[in-house]
Amino acid sequence: MTFDSITEDERLWATRYDGCADNVLDSLFEQWNDVVWLRDFFKANWDDLFSYFKITDVNDAIYDTIEDSDRLQCLILDISPDADLDKIFRPLENSRYADILLGKEKAKLQVNARHASWLRIYAIKLEPGIYVITGGAIKLTRTMQEREHTLRELGKMEQVRNFLLDHGVVDKDAFVDYMSELL
Repeated sequence: MTFDSITEDERLWATRYDGCADNVLDSLFEQWNDVVWLRDFFKANWDDLFSYFKITDVNDAIYDTIEDSDRLQCLILDISPDADLDKIFRPLENSRYADILLGKEKAKLQVNARHASWLRIYAIKLEPGIYVITGGAIKLTRTMQEREHTLRELGKMEQVRNFLLDHGVVDKDAFVDYMSELL
């Protein structure tokens, strides 16, 4: 497992899992813009799409996903040096109000004209304003535990968190030290 810097100031990183050609952020945006993949996903998850979001046409879901993906990609990739990443990433658990060591976080669009956005980017918070993206998903249910694809994302977050802990990485300084050892 390695990590790619997403921002020039090294406040945002993306995990590159062993055996993967791209980091998770690049892979997510590619997947969320792949019409064939999206059609298969929404057909396989039709009951969730209809019951939770009241979407009655797979093409509408595909269009909304590509549109939201473009907006989320602009939000993430156009981060200015003075942008507050803590306003983009929020605790994974809606009931958590305090920071915890290597906390699990999520990013999602706050506004969508037709319905709440189902796109999520998941990350580990090293310290305020410093994040390591672990993956993402199309979340169509109330909790992540309800579906296999979102449950896998929980597993990936835990895998990255454990990797960081195993390597003594608990904040930005330790992360920078770890990354410099790789060079």
